[in-house]
Amino acid sequence: MRSTKENNKFYVHPTSLVASKKIGKKTRIWAFCNILENAVIGQDCNINDSVFIENDVIVGDRVTVKCGVQLWDGLRVEDDVFIGPNATFTNDQFPRSKHYLKEFPVTTLKKKSSVGANATILPGITIGSSAMVGAGSVVTKDVPQNAIVVGNPARIVGYVNVKKINARKIENKIEDDDIDLNVKGVKIYNLPKFEDIRGELSVGEYQKHVPFVIKRFFVVHHVPNQEVRGEHAHKKLHQYLICLNGNINIIVDDGKNSAEVNLTPMTMGLYLRPKVWSVQYKFSEDAILLVFASEKYKPDDYIRSYEEFIKYIK
Repeated sequence: MRSTKENNKFYVHPTSLVASKKIGKKTRIWAFCNILENAVIGQDCNINDSVFIENDVIVGDRVTVKCGVQLWDGLRVEDDVFIGPNATFTNDQFPRSKHYLKEFPVTTLKKKSSVGANATILPGITIGSSAMVGAGSVVTKDVPQNAIVVGNPARIVGYVNVKKINARKIENKIEDDDIDLNVKGVKIYNLPKFEDIRGELSVGEYQKHVPFVIKRFFVVHHVPNQEVRGEHAHKKLHQYLICLNGNINIIVDDGKNSAEVNLTPMTMGLYLRPKVWSVQYKFSEDAILLVFASEKYKPDDYIRSYEEFIKYIK
């Protein structure tokens, strides 16, 4: 099964065993690979030396699989994914010799995600679109889109393609709209602060600092540093976030642009209109977050999947 440049099909190195016929054009399969009969591989992929691909595996277009990787039954790899050398995928959480599952859990690598060298991915995990898994990490739960995770167990340490805004840079600003987040539906309001020998006082007024009538509030506190909150958008609800103590980082995303805002105590209010995806993470041990809401709690107002969010705003 060795192709030629003339017929524009895939290339297979003579030392490889390729039983599958479901391989896209321009895909290159290098030395000592073993690809079983029912595996599906898309176009323009690069399958490096010593890769094993089992039957119930689907690989999209323009995927790179580096040396020493095994893709087991149940793996779904979408377009433009990078898999680093010796990355390990598993499909049985409690394996025993000669014991076989009737059905393997599905592990999904979404579009443009990357898995670093020697990382280990547990069964049934979803790696979100454009997410990055650091080298040597052990992924034990789903990774959100655009997240950067490292460690054992893997924890979120950042997000890709975000503009970072430090609250300290705007503490002395006067106008409430002079910080360009480039994210539609997000605005930063400076909170007036007064200080004397008796202590500090921060204030805010309806319309001037909070642009909606408050019908509900809640306080988030005692969040372990490694945990992530939010990860949703609202259809109609307006929100206004104030850090009362400690430090918190907020990701805001309008579907095209995103920014990361570092909230410090009582310096500003972060206003989120409906149809803004937000994530809260990097909580300091003493962090306290106050959230004002324009409506009472309505479960149907939440959009909890980023893919659903993108479809909704379009």
